[in-house]
Amino acid sequence: MKKKVSNNMYKKIKKSLIEYIISNRLFMSYVLISVISMVLVRKNTVGIFKSPFPFLTDLGIILVVGAIGYFIKPQKQYKYFFIWVCIFALIGLVNSIYYVFYTSFASFGELATLSQTETVTGSIWEKFRWNYLVFILLPLLFHLIHKKLSDSSYYNFLNCVEKGKKMALSTLIVGIFCLSISFAFAKKSDFSRLNKQWNRLYIVERFGAILYQGNDLLQTLRPKISSLFGYEDALRAFNEYFASEENQKYKEDNKYTGIANGYNLIFVHMESMEDFAMDLTFNGKEVTPNLNKLSKEGMFFSNFYPEVSTGTSSDTEFTLLSSLMPVASGTVFVSYYDRNYNTIAKILSNNNYYTFSMHGNLSSMWNRNKAHPSLGYQGMYFEESFQYTQDDVINLGINDKLFFKQAITIIEGIENEHQNYMGTIITLSNHSPFIFQDKYGEFDLSDTFVNSNGETVTTNYLSGTAVGNYLTSVHYADSALGDFLTYINESSAFDNTIFVFYGDHDAKLTRKEKNYLYNYNKENGSVYEEGNENYTQYDSFKHELNKKTPLIMWTKNSKLKNTLKGEVKYYMGMIDVAPTILNMLGYKNEYALGHDIFNIKNNNVVAFPNGNFLSSVMYYNNSTGEYYVINDSTVIDDNYVDKTKESVEKMLEVSNSIIVYDLLNKKESSND
Repeated sequence: MKKKVSNNMYKKIKKSLIEYIISNRLFMSYVLISVISMVLVRKNTVGIFKSPFPFLTDLGIILVVGAIGYFIKPQKQYKYFFIWVCIFALIGLVNSIYYVFYTSFASFGELATLSQTETVTGSIWEKFRWNYLVFILLPLLFHLIHKKLSDSSYYNFLNCVEKGKKMALSTLIVGIFCLSISFAFAKKSDFSRLNKQWNRLYIVERFGAILYQGNDLLQTLRPKISSLFGYEDALRAFNEYFASEENQKYKEDNKYTGIANGYNLIFVHMESMEDFAMDLTFNGKEVTPNLNKLSKEGMFFSNFYPEVSTGTSSDTEFTLLSSLMPVASGTVFVSYYDRNYNTIAKILSNNNYYTFSMHGNLSSMWNRNKAHPSLGYQGMYFEESFQYTQDDVINLGINDKLFFKQAITIIEGIENEHQNYMGTIITLSNHSPFIFQDKYGEFDLSDTFVNSNGETVTTNYLSGTAVGNYLTSVHYADSALGDFLTYINESSAFDNTIFVFYGDHDAKLTRKEKNYLYNYNKENGSVYEEGNENYTQYDSFKHELNKKTPLIMWTKNSKLKNTLKGEVKYYMGMIDVAPTILNMLGYKNEYALGHDIFNIKNNNVVAFPNGNFLSSVMYYNNSTGEYYVINDSTVIDDNYVDKTKESVEKMLEVSNSIIVYDLLNKKESSND
């Protein structure tokens, strides 16, 4: 009897399932194709199988959105579902490509910067993978299914059998159930990260790509209506942060206070210049001989890390001058350029310095023509200020050699007209995609060695690789830098000037590409793997630590030269530059989030926009909760990790609020 009942129940369920599929073929196709898009975007980025929750969240949203389609007449449902299939496929395609460049996810706040994003527009085809075409084929597949259903009188059949409200309700219930499971297992910190939005990787790993993108849209619209909500809480947190005892620490004077008072200041922004290139030689020749010489003559900060987000170069320009972090969504230069910022340029211009910026590209690139005046630059010398032909262009603008040659003349003129000045010179030739090998000049990357058979063999294994192309480009940029230093030393000007050379960000080389450099087996052309005695450890933590860039202070002034000399090994971020430099000049920025490195020393914490952080003892990955101990003899206390993590999150939140809510402007207004 029980067996008969069981068989009948099975047949009934089977019949109901078949009937559901037959009468919901279009909807089922919409769900399946949309889910495939979301699974693929995770496969291309953070990985599929880390957790079921992003799948449940994506599925829940797809079902909730799909439920609305049941309120539409069957003949018109296709258009509704097709729009959403295209939206989900577009989310997958854009983020898959975006992840290759930034190891992050796209933001609506950055749509306005697409024409500014040189990295993407310059090398998108170089990075394009053919499996991305699936995102284009999926909407086409949905359209073909629709055509097939139309030919089979499917929609006429639905008019007779479909119960729209009932199907919408049941679908909505299932969708909400999926979302409820995902949210029920989420921690309080997960929702906090979702709200703050700055750890994009974690949000997608935990909540899926659809919820991330929807939440990002809300965050992008937030500045438009920021006065309607959140301001009071942001202002309270801002006041508490800067009044806190923790913030008042490390503010004292030190031996460098005022040593450069009255000196001129020139920043040399070195595009994509990474520190690791300084350690490399090929056939007895250094990749960066001029930079290496500079590091020995000046004050070299050997553990210096940019703190950029998706704004790359523009993030660095902003962070260095303001001692604030990049904004969580979008970029400051495009979305928040009209805010009030306390910058090096503004502080010095208020003290009778003439301030200027210089770049061999269009002033509209990264919206610099609007952002730079907002940061305090009084003069701007861009592409139109230089004489050149198309043959003088490398990649995106005037080649560095010609740029430096003409820049010297302009700066000499500025020195003749102004008693004091501060400027930023932004180089360009060493910009990705590093493919202009015919313009970089020759640099032999070959390696000669004696193999196990006693034969002398020459290999050029880096030729044509991403790292090889980058090193050739770096060598050219270094050569141009050498010319610039020659101009400075031969000029009668600049005796009262400090030059600060810094790499603006890493070159976006992948771990796999750099691992090829460190673990190539010259004997057989393979790559050493972990466990081999010749293997050089290069895991994800080593890769992050390897993204440091040079920071060198240098002067030809005989009085100051011996003071600005030597290696500084403290871990330092881009936001620490302004407090350190301003102290030397005899000024302060009371709203700096960074520190004078000579006060905080080994207690400094370098925070990154995604919530990762680096200290003298560890590197912490905020997405995984894992950390790497820099010194094996150090014992890490869990309380130290939690406390530092909390401090970093608070700082990021305050920084973002200063930008989004224009708190410095309102602070000044309230003090007037």
